Amino acid sequence: MARNTSVSELNDGIIRNMAIGAVFSDFVGKINALDFHRTADLMVTTGEDDSVRLYDIANGKLLKTTHHKKHGADRICFSHHPSSVICSSTRNLDSGAEALRYLSMYDNRCLRYFKGHTERVVSLCTSPVDDSFMSGSLDHSVRIWDLRVNACQGILRLRGRPTVAYDQQGLVFAVSMEGGAIKLFDSRSYDKGPFDTFLVGGDMAEIWDIKFSNDGKSMLLTTKSNNIYVLDAYNGEKKCGFSVDASPNTTIEATFTPDGQYVVSGSGDGTLNAWSIPTKSKVASWDSHIGVASCLKWAPRRVMFAAASQGALTFWIPKDTNAAGGSF
Repeated sequence: MARNTSVSELNDGIIRNMAIGAVFSDFVGKINALDFHRTADLMVTTGEDDSVRLYDIANGKLLKTTHHKKHGADRICFSHHPSSVICSSTRNLDSGAEALRYLSMYDNRCLRYFKGHTERVVSLCTSPVDDSFMSGSLDHSVRIWDLRVNACQGILRLRGRPTVAYDQQGLVFAVSMEGGAIKLFDSRSYDKGPFDTFLVGGDMAEIWDIKFSNDGKSMLLTTKSNNIYVLDAYNGEKKCGFSVDASPNTTIEATFTPDGQYVVSGSGDGTLNAWSIPTKSKVASWDSHIGVASCLKWAPRRVMFAAASQGALTFWIPKDTNAAGGSF
């Protein structure tokens, strides 16, 4: 059993007690992306070795590995079904390319291809409420899809490297644009254009990642220059900002804790850092033991996060058994 402290009980002490509970180091090359299922105790990764790997996070075990030599494996996210994922391709991205694939991890089948993007997909997310999903590509487009049909449902053309995210209610999605701008769209009427635009004052760096907090009140931005911002999701006001060491050849990722009270991030110096949003102060710093963590996400329903880098994946859980009860 994994440690069972409730995510609603998080405090500075529990955050400081996080430590590596499991290590997986059998990857060849970099781990490209990881995602947790919203309700099942499952996590999936993609790697430069063309692998897609499925993990049991309750017991810290690798369940299955599939390889995708023809298309490669880059961005990934779960659908609502715990055994199916959406994965972007790394190869043969021409005008007729199968840039996105809907895969069954149960029997290693491709359930559907999605064509349209002509360059690499750099951002991918699924709606929390229906079968919609979004992809942002270096071809300067965001495409809206429905898992049940091959055809693209909508296209947004824009400048810059697009990053996309749904809020936790599926009512709103955010898209980053050139110059650090974030535009918010009503997911039911996005064709009418954005209903609001946020700018992080003074920082024109490209936004590499956007996440909404579970309560929908905050938005987490990570920029190319390794600045991390927490914004009020309703009015765009900056709640707090943190900077980490530069990582010239690696993009970092930051994550909210499920209660929305903390941010955890990688850094160019090979550490992982945690900050309290209410106090705007750093509460913990750890050696990642895997170099610069380019992938980092907190599990939706557990006191656990995963960090990944070149060739290694780590699961972090509280080391204080009195506080958390149980272990992998």
